Amino acid sequence: MLCDFHTHSVYSGDAKATLRDMVSSAKRMGLRYYGVSEHFDVDEFSIKLYGGSIDMAAYFMCARALQGGENGEDFTFYAGGEFNFMPEDKVYDTFNRIWDTYHPDYVINSVHVVDGAECSQAAYFEGKSKQYAYSRYLEQVRRSLDAPYPYDIVGHLGYVSRRAPYPDKKIRYADFADLYDDILKTIINKGKILEVNSSARGAESEFLPDTDVLTRYFALGGRRISFGSDAHWEARIGEKYGLVCAALKSLGFTALANPCGGEIPLEVPDEI
Repeated sequence: MLCDFHTHSVYSGDAKATLRDMVSSAKRMGLRYYGVSEHFDVDEFSIKLYGGSIDMAAYFMCARALQGGENGEDFTFYAGGEFNFMPEDKVYDTFNRIWDTYHPDYVINSVHVVDGAECSQAAYFEGKSKQYAYSRYLEQVRRSLDAPYPYDIVGHLGYVSRRAPYPDKKIRYADFADLYDDILKTIINKGKILEVNSSARGAESEFLPDTDVLTRYFALGGRRISFGSDAHWEARIGEKYGLVCAALKSLGFTALANPCGGEIPLEVPDEI
């Protein structure tokens, strides 16, 4: 495995391993580029929903110290963040202050909350058809692309389908073609990176977004793509990396994007 840019440690609250253990495990596994992207939940709803907010000063102090000891010719550790998008001015202001204060190495911009509910939990889907629930989510993703704060990666597109209650929960490009096209074209035009997230969690896809969306992204000219396992403990770092790389290569992609600069050759491991 060469890289994994979407992982979490106990600083995120819902993870099970220390930052030091996550970094040490990634290095031991042979990753060349490894990033931790702790959850940054700054709005009142998300802080209450997820049980608190990250100690940013402690996280970055620990991360920068680890970078000084772990980074070298064969291993680079990045200290990033996952910004939980909410369409509120005070959230925008807070994320900009975080950027100015701590200068995360990269930022994943993710949508978890739609219409006042966590969109992978049962309450979000109550009284909603699949078409409506998924459309509202995609509309929020499109809104997030215009967020007035710095970000590099668009996280886990299709997240809403992870725990959806519908008999057929798969989220398909063909069912939301106009919304997807708007999202994908905007990602391309803004020079952002589309993440392939291997933590599908019952979404009836091996990874998110699935190959139909990735095929369309490629057809539109999209080439900037990253890999993230969304690992919350050591054993899941790099999960399905080979599977994702094989799928991307079959679609025509030749490299993964490093959000901190440059490209990473798309190589399929011997064991998938």
